[in-house]
Amino acid sequence: MSFNTNLKVGVLGGGQLGRMLLQSAININIDLKMMDADPNAPCSKLVSDFVVGDLEDFDAVYHFGKQCDILTIEIEKVNIEAMKKLQSEGVKVYPQPEIIEIIQDKRVQKQFYQDNNIPTAPFILTENRADLEKLSNKFPAVHKIGKGGYDGRGVQVIKSKDDIKKGFDAPSLLEDFVPFKKELAVIVSRNENGEVNSFPVVEMVFHPEHNLVEYLLSPAIIERPEEEKAKQVAVDIIQKLEMVGILAVEMFLTKDNEILVNEIAPRPHNSGHQSIEGNFVSQYDQHLRAILNLPLGDTSTKISSAMVNVLGEDGFTGDAKYEGMEEVMKIPGVSVHLYGKKLTKPFRKMGHVTITDPSLTSLKRKIEQVKSTLKVKA
Repeated sequence: MSFNTNLKVGVLGGGQLGRMLLQSAININIDLKMMDADPNAPCSKLVSDFVVGDLEDFDAVYHFGKQCDILTIEIEKVNIEAMKKLQSEGVKVYPQPEIIEIIQDKRVQKQFYQDNNIPTAPFILTENRADLEKLSNKFPAVHKIGKGGYDGRGVQVIKSKDDIKKGFDAPSLLEDFVPFKKELAVIVSRNENGEVNSFPVVEMVFHPEHNLVEYLLSPAIIERPEEEKAKQVAVDIIQKLEMVGILAVEMFLTKDNEILVNEIAPRPHNSGHQSIEGNFVSQYDQHLRAILNLPLGDTSTKISSAMVNVLGEDGFTGDAKYEGMEEVMKIPGVSVHLYGKKLTKPFRKMGHVTITDPSLTSLKRKIEQVKSTLKVKA
């Protein structure tokens, strides 16, 4: 069977994930077209067909998608109804709109886990902040807004009654606080033929204040039974969803060595950036293979790797200036990826650095070096 490189593949979103997806698409001669609301989005100058449009607007998404054979996403905040209409008219929409719809609402997502015997922390749905008053026996707990939260926004730890004012006055969920040893992630993929493959488990270390991944290690430093359990949970989710594409599954490893699913993202993810250098196939290559119904690639680890997010420094807003770039690029095994964002602001994701090293001790030393050296100022 011949491979058609003239397929029109549309991507909703033109941010850094789209930028790295584009690099993989170039390798197999697939021309991506992209839409983003920001005329200066990271992909805006890189694709021949870039459309400025609101991803949550029915008409904008529908008209963009009508010109595509396959439509995919790099962000979940998209108009589902337009995608469903496109799907009904013969456009291949991957991941499928009804799956994105489940994931868009954390309440529906959690209910899906419960209904499908997927291990997750116990939770209670809340409709408004007043509901928290009645649930004070559940504290400490985590309050998560149903729709619209991302990158740590839309999540509040409620330690006592004094924190109720931090809760969300909108449909949300209150989740038991999980005493965990590690936060893990598994990226799993599935193509139209139903072939499934997962990447090795990675370990995420979060910034203590800003709830953003500060760095991650791949593969995770965990025992084999926990690794197998984590991969099996991820495979179970993508099979139960019957999703086509790539799915990032964030998990907790509890103090009792149980795996509990935190949340999922139906697209390339921050927890898979290092796969470009660290694995035989990257998450971006794999996403394209899945939506184009090509054989899935070999996800094995080539070399131990780490990924450090490059965030805008606190107290700086304006045109980005990168301090320490030369020093960082002298370190063996370092690959710098900047996202083409002109403007920096505190804690904005401006890029990432992948570090490869067969020695864990050396890898951790290099992580600290990169974190303390590369700074984004204005």
